[in-house]
Amino acid sequence: MSANRALSRAAGRTGQYAALLCYLVFLAFPLLWLLSTSLKSPRELGSIDPAWLPRHPGLDNYRAAFDAQPLLHSALNSLTVAVSASLISVAVAVPAAYVMVRHRTRVSRAGTAWILVSQMVPFVLVIIPLFLVLKNLRMIDSIPGLIIVYVVWNLPFSLWMLQGYVKAVPVSLEEAAAMDGAGRLRTLVSVVLPLLAPGLVATLMFSFVTAWNEFFFALVLLKSPENQTMSVILTRFLGAEGVADLGPLAAASVLATLPSLVFFALLQRRLVGGMLSGAVKG
Repeated sequence: MSANRALSRAAGRTGQYAALLCYLVFLAFPLLWLLSTSLKSPRELGSIDPAWLPRHPGLDNYRAAFDAQPLLHSALNSLTVAVSASLISVAVAVPAAYVMVRHRTRVSRAGTAWILVSQMVPFVLVIIPLFLVLKNLRMIDSIPGLIIVYVVWNLPFSLWMLQGYVKAVPVSLEEAAAMDGAGRLRTLVSVVLPLLAPGLVATLMFSFVTAWNEFFFALVLLKSPENQTMSVILTRFLGAEGVADLGPLAAASVLATLPSLVFFALLQRRLVGGMLSGAVKG
């Protein structure tokens, strides 16, 4: 019986690892195909029988992409917007989430309802009022204007996500800090924030990726080439008749995915720990 149980457990683990490997391949396939396409020559890209791997890999598509469009400048714009929007939205969401969790009033309930409703509003319904507001503020076609838009758009998600982590912080710790003479602000900074570190990292990452990948608002609100973000610059690799310059487009797309991959690689432990902590304790 023990041998059969050991064999069944080994088979179960093997099946789990096999399923996990298939899932990882499924997730990584688009990126690997994109990388392979970016290394192919124009002749290989125009072949009727495309190969999985480039026969003669080279960096010509990357050189052509940099020569055709200001990728570094647009990447700097995207990085500025994404970092600023994620930091501001999380900085605003932390005290707001704390108040909404610790002080259940009509205002906090209305705030929770606003979070739920705002997530169901499509972009198309808000773009015209948003454009008019920014026009009156003279912030159309400006990086600060786009940052404000992303902060407002990320704030409901940040609030919703951080509420679960705030609920996981024991109230007894705050009461002990109050007995030691700490005020609300000191308690929030010295007691609550350190315990929210995994949740803050997870929220920052999702806010950053949302702002980095966002296309619709950037396309409508930014007109000057020097202000456009990476997602908008990628559309310039399409010709007048909608024909894509596939090699340089793939190369530019690979470069556009690198910041998100780097941030996830650097903060993956904090990110996974934060997600699991919020899922279990929230």
